Amino acid sequence: MNIRKEKDSDIEEIWKVNAEAFETEAEANLVNALRDSGISCISLVAEEGEEIVGHILFTPVELIGDNSGLKLMGLAPMAVMTKLQKKGIGSQLVKAGLESCLAQGYDAVVVLGHPEYYPKFSFVPSVKFGIKSEYEVPDEVFMVLELTKGSLKGHQGIIKYHSAFGSV
Repeated sequence: MNIRKEKDSDIEEIWKVNAEAFETEAEANLVNALRDSGISCISLVAEEGEEIVGHILFTPVELIGDNSGLKLMGLAPMAVMTKLQKKGIGSQLVKAGLESCLAQGYDAVVVLGHPEYYPKFSFVPSVKFGIKSEYEVPDEVFMVLELTKGSLKGHQGIIKYHSAFGSV
């Protein structure tokens, strides 16, 4: 298994992985919309041989109500081909993505995801820090991970995603 940065030649395969992994094509189309928007993102693929079997995307998010200048990323979406799920590919993508976020100077990462899955990477409910999602979701599914310990102390507000997320 090889985890690497997305290349232009991967775009069609990334779309296929996301479309196959989710119930609709919404997430696949979201990835393309975010890429086309020109925002800075971290986009990684998992390759097995010559085949792309997984993808993860991190995009900047904003903490509304806090003027501290924190650098925050949102993890979404992450997809692994259905036939290869539960084999550790997603975990490798998450770990590599978090390392990339840290290396690029981000303070924390938020995720709207499965409360049984993301805590194994040390994500905790964001309400612990007084941080909420702009979307109406249960507290236990909106989580945050401090990449630098203590970076969220004293900061609170509402996480705002890129407008492309409104279509999902």
